[in-house]
Amino acid sequence: MPRTALRICPLCEATCGLTLTIEGTAVTGARGDRDDVFSRGFICPKGAAFGALDADPDRLRTPLVRRDGRLQEATWEEAYDAVSAAVPALVREYGPQSVGVVLGNPNVHTIAGALYPPLLLKALGTRNLFTASTLDQMPKHVSSGLLFGDPFAIPVPDLDHTDFLLLLGANPLESNGSLCTAPDFPGRLKALRARGGTLVVVDPRRTRTARLADRHLAPRPGSDALLLAALAHTLLEEKLAAPGALEEQTDGLGELAAALGSFTPEAVAPACDLAADDIRTLARELAAAPTAAVYGRIGSCTVEYGTLASWLVDVLNILTGNLDRPGGALFPLSATTGAPRPAGPGKGFALGRWSSRVGGHPEAKGELPISALAEEIDTRGDGRIRALIAIASNPVLSAPDGDRLDRALAGLDFMVSVDPYLNETSRHAHVVLPPPPPAQSAHFDFAFNGFAVRNQARYSPAAVPLEAGRMDECEIHARLVLAVSGLHGAPPEAVDERVIADTLARAVTEPHSPLFGGDPQEQARMLSGRTGPERRLDMMLRLGPYELTLEDLRQSPHGIDLGPLRPRLPGALRTRSGRIELLPDPIAAELPRLRAALADRPAGLVLVGRRHLRSNNSWLHNVPALTGGSNRCTLQIHPQDAGRLGLTDGGRARITADGGALEVPVEVTDTVRTGVVSLPHGWGHDRAGVRLSVASGSPGANVNQLLDGSRLDRLSGTAVLNGFPVELTPLP
Repeated sequence: MPRTALRICPLCEATCGLTLTIEGTAVTGARGDRDDVFSRGFICPKGAAFGALDADPDRLRTPLVRRDGRLQEATWEEAYDAVSAAVPALVREYGPQSVGVVLGNPNVHTIAGALYPPLLLKALGTRNLFTASTLDQMPKHVSSGLLFGDPFAIPVPDLDHTDFLLLLGANPLESNGSLCTAPDFPGRLKALRARGGTLVVVDPRRTRTARLADRHLAPRPGSDALLLAALAHTLLEEKLAAPGALEEQTDGLGELAAALGSFTPEAVAPACDLAADDIRTLARELAAAPTAAVYGRIGSCTVEYGTLASWLVDVLNILTGNLDRPGGALFPLSATTGAPRPAGPGKGFALGRWSSRVGGHPEAKGELPISALAEEIDTRGDGRIRALIAIASNPVLSAPDGDRLDRALAGLDFMVSVDPYLNETSRHAHVVLPPPPPAQSAHFDFAFNGFAVRNQARYSPAAVPLEAGRMDECEIHARLVLAVSGLHGAPPEAVDERVIADTLARAVTEPHSPLFGGDPQEQARMLSGRTGPERRLDMMLRLGPYELTLEDLRQSPHGIDLGPLRPRLPGALRTRSGRIELLPDPIAAELPRLRAALADRPAGLVLVGRRHLRSNNSWLHNVPALTGGSNRCTLQIHPQDAGRLGLTDGGRARITADGGALEVPVEVTDTVRTGVVSLPHGWGHDRAGVRLSVASGSPGANVNQLLDGSRLDRLSGTAVLNGFPVELTPLP
């Protein structure tokens, strides 16, 4: 008889609750969990395809080890024997910087990806960390770090209570939201309008989200920071700024007007290709709204001035008095974030504590630009990366100039991939460690609860038992930590018990901790959980602001609602001053470059990416249920531009940019503005040695091959994936 099991969906940031139908050990269906405290039954096509992804026949089931130049099936012991023989030896001979670590986006969707990479980095002692953040959200981390002292203190729009939402470079009806965890984002936007609120969307494409809006502005791509600066300028010039209580806890308000003095709507309008009157009207409406929130995402981040745009989003929230205010933008409080500390000065946030060896790129949040990975491998000399550990990462497709990185990976002394697939990156590995399908893993959202529009906590145990011959994903990571540490053969639970002992020893000495003054060994004995990761989760919940336990979550399978977002300032601040630092030095130093951009007038076409509802970067192109329809790798172009260039709908074109050229199918549509073309991210499944039978059948083109990696947001090291110039020629 079929049975059901609850599972939080791990396929995007919405974290919807699912009800799985299971026959034997196979997931045969998935529907929304109507009793889920957060998602209330909402589901998207990705969640509905959970079973197909879980049962994908191309998923690796045993480790692979390279022998005689070929990857061959091996036992788990043989795989870890190879890792323990190679990595520590390379570190001894060439030093810890000879090893690089690459973390992909799927890490933030798993318990293992949240708990173990920091331990791996500590064991290796390397500073060569590269993640998907520098292809996505690093500008927001940097701006939050500079403003609030904590790169994870990211305010999210109070979608359920705001009266006015200004949304830039985001298409949540397709992406389901990003750095704003909100199941049923479409329903929440419709509810905003139904209660009389206003939605304004800024995007060079008339997306599904833009079509829902009260007003859609279509500026030139990459001009977000200029538009936002003009809005802030107007608020200050017209005496519309009203920070209210924020004024008493903010430094730099007095200097801001001078810093933004050049960015009048009239000066900005030509570069943005918007009317100055429209910019002034938007600023006035923002100021007049009873409550308002400004929210910018990937389209405003992956551009040349992404950090400035991210900073200006919160400058506007501050100037209008809507930061840390219900109906505005607030700081979520996750159940595992740690007990709230007393308000006061903190350690602050610093950029550029070290730099990359070849390009001299400064670190941000402990990471180097993933665009610099290839040069760190293929440039000879002391300190070059000789070994790489790639976890749930496919940078050959997701990072600029995949061809160069492809060649560089082939020259590594040793590479480990933790990946369920043999994809464009993992095919270069000497050892591949495949995690089990998601139904066989427990789930808790460590990352996304910190960006959620409502405070809640939910835990999903594994829906089906671990298949014979598989290894739990957390154990895979723990054994990897031991193997690179020279402790191969030690029990994997020792990794978790060491973390528990160290964490509790600190917790009992911290006055703000709920365990202050206790006995750490006694506290450890109180932890529940059948596994080391469960015990760590239980500990983090007990140390958190709500003092929950794992058993509390087990007793509430649909989740625990912890209430709406509430004001958290000044307690959320970690700046050295203990105040919001509105005009930090790195931002002020970058503003002259933005002023120079006022004169920019792109003469030709520029390219932007786009999201698909039935996709998530390069992950899901191997699931038949998610292919076809609108999920296609086509070059979208406006009819006027197509006619001028001799391009036809359904024809083909050659597109050329800094990093090379691609041949792509053309889709003529007026949903993209003139002067702009759009090609989605994550495609290009046409390389030899890849075992992705469905994706390889419709490979698409890798848009990131158009980039050579030289275009970066200077403050964050984030790749410029949007708004770069391209040339088009028709093909027969």
